[in-house]
Amino acid sequence: MDRPPADTSKVFFGAWVEIEDTEGKVFRYRIVGRDEIDPAGDFISIDSPMAKALLRRSEGEEVVVSRPNGTDVFVVTAITYE
Repeated sequence: MDRPPADTSKVFFGAWVEIEDTEGKVFRYRIVGRDEIDPAGDFISIDSPMAKALLRRSEGEEVVVSRPNGTDVFVVTAITYE
């Protein structure tokens, strides 16, 4: 990503996204291309279920993510483009 998108209040490719689950646990991910995936660095593929659920969301929005063992609910707490 050579520059942030025009609307940095929404989640797009290259964003760092902080989310909180229903138990108060906080997670932070960066949405990247599939050749840049790094679970240890919290880089997730834009093609992943989590990234697909987060795309075009804004802070404060609730996100439902389908997973093999059911669904999880998160709230977007921060979006940055560093």
